[in-house]
Amino acid sequence: MFDARIMPRPDAPRRSPAGLIAGLLLLLALALMPVPAAAQIAGAPPQGNNIAARLVADGPARAGQQITLAIAFDPKPGWHGYWKNPGDAGYGLALDWELPAGWQPGELLYPVPETLLIAGLMNHVYEGPHAVLVPLEVPATYDTDGPVQIAVDARWLACTDKICVPESARLTLSLPVAANGGDARFDRWRALLPPLIDRTAQFETAGDTLRIAIPLPASLSLAGPHLFIEQTRLVNYAATQQFARAGDWLVGEIALSASPEVPQRINGILALGEGEGIRFSAVPGPVPDGGQALAASGETPAYWLLILGALAGGLLLNGMPCVFPILSLKALSLARAGRSEAEARVEGLSYSAGVLLACLGLGGLLLALRAAGQQVGWAFQLQQPGVVVALLVLAGAITANLAGLYALPSFRLSRSGRPLNSFATGLLAAFVATPCTGPFMAAALGAALLLPPIAALLLFGALGLGLALPFLLIGFVPALRRRLPKPGAWMERFRRLMAIPMGLTALALVWLCWRLGGALFALEAVVLVMAAVALLALWSAGYRPARNRGGFAIAFATLTAIAALGTMTAFYAPAARATGGMLNAQPFSEARLAEARASGAPVFVWFTADWCVTCKVNEQVAIERAETQAAFAQAGVVSMVGDWTRGDPAIGRFLDQQGAAGVPLYLWYESGGAAEHLPQVLGPQSLVTLAERPR
Repeated sequence: MFDARIMPRPDAPRRSPAGLIAGLLLLLALALMPVPAAAQIAGAPPQGNNIAARLVADGPARAGQQITLAIAFDPKPGWHGYWKNPGDAGYGLALDWELPAGWQPGELLYPVPETLLIAGLMNHVYEGPHAVLVPLEVPATYDTDGPVQIAVDARWLACTDKICVPESARLTLSLPVAANGGDARFDRWRALLPPLIDRTAQFETAGDTLRIAIPLPASLSLAGPHLFIEQTRLVNYAATQQFARAGDWLVGEIALSASPEVPQRINGILALGEGEGIRFSAVPGPVPDGGQALAASGETPAYWLLILGALAGGLLLNGMPCVFPILSLKALSLARAGRSEAEARVEGLSYSAGVLLACLGLGGLLLALRAAGQQVGWAFQLQQPGVVVALLVLAGAITANLAGLYALPSFRLSRSGRPLNSFATGLLAAFVATPCTGPFMAAALGAALLLPPIAALLLFGALGLGLALPFLLIGFVPALRRRLPKPGAWMERFRRLMAIPMGLTALALVWLCWRLGGALFALEAVVLVMAAVALLALWSAGYRPARNRGGFAIAFATLTAIAALGTMTAFYAPAARATGGMLNAQPFSEARLAEARASGAPVFVWFTADWCVTCKVNEQVAIERAETQAAFAQAGVVSMVGDWTRGDPAIGRFLDQQGAAGVPLYLWYESGGAAEHLPQVLGPQSLVTLAERPR
């Protein structure tokens, strides 16, 4: 694209119409005059191009042997050229050779390209000086009788981030007859070429994803891998790529294009980072599942920072909305702990042990499922209807207990009579807290999915320690305990009052059952809760089937519970996922995201789940607001929402690529910019401020 304008100076003298006509005729005559081709000295760069090019040979030609030529490019500052597959825009190098009879050029050999994202379009480019090497076969019949003249008409595209200019040059070269020691630059140019691996890679398509397994030793470290696919119209170049190590295989996953043309062989370059890479050739074949996931891009923070982040995240989790209902149980334990120093320490240790065991258990199960190939993240258990029903029964039973409907005898930790209540409370607190990913937690939990198992489990342990830390400090610091209210009759009233938030939690779980499995599924879950509470109440009142008339009531409640459990599967019918809302959000997919970014409009993407309390609070506070709607409409923002309530492998992969272990996740894309990660707790003006940025 050319943009040439001639603007007259304000003080320029005015010319007569006759003078103007004469000047135009003179310009026309000059334009029609034949211009002789510029004679080029061998190896000298042509003039006038934004990317200068020259043709260079590595030594003389010898009969029956191969000689290497190089087309050396030198872009002006701010300009770039393209790889053989340019990506979403541009075009690669085209060559028309003039060679002696029998001389044959080979495949063009390129160095590892770079990625350049402009307006949502991914480009495969070279931004600095580089060389494309060309093997040239010399026939055995070649008889040296003087210098050999070689010429090539080269065409390429030179671009900045604003304009592109088609450029061309006729490059000529006179091959020397005698050895001249070669060109020292060829050593550097050859070193920059990615070597071809000696084993064949394998690929398969799975839905809208291309999976490639490249044989690569597990001992080889990778800083920032990226796959450059040689075939066009195959993959979505702008989509984030996901990698995993499965033994001595590196498995890469790339979203396919809208209308992919899948060949029988796929060639490309695997960039290893810092300008290094390898070439590969892949054929159809099985690709390993699972493995250890790698970071999609960027560097992992220092491990000690991740530990501190997990600790701080767990500490702040005590104040997150999703943990509030369980605070009633903690408050009662704290008050009871004030009776003696020994009992307070036991309470603190028992509660902390329960929290740590829950966090380590959930973290270990999460890592095991991911190693088996499951796309799961933090709070994965709440995507399972059975787990939600179990939590609902537990919440209903606790609500009834706090309300005074029944009382069960305390469990005992040992013969000395120390209660197990705090341990169970810690287990429950950690389990209920998992729907949230609070501040500082995102980087730590995201890294935990990429680190070796022991290092990852330490991060989950740090998270649990942070969650348990306030209660642990109160158990071991008398000054903190003295600030607590003294035990008394108020505790009973407080306990009954705390039945309200726990009851609200139970109602929220009923709603979640409806979202996961439909209305009849939720109704069966409520019947199960009522039967379980009835059984607990009868049991705590001393009724036994063999001793008194309460046996009939117990039998009826038991049969009701069994019937509810038996019919829940039959009534399971997942509700349709809602999209739209006040922002008219589209359902998320990587293809839609790439299309929206290519449009040049700002893009807002959020990932949510019905079981994520923080997500729902943010939606009410910042997203589903008339002011946000008006600001987005004014700025032309495209909105997308990813619903992870029941799990979605595509969303799971994208969360992995963004270094997120779960939801909420909020991403903002300016026109042509990379993803901007927003805080996990949004304020009323957070999105409005983004939409009103100057552009």
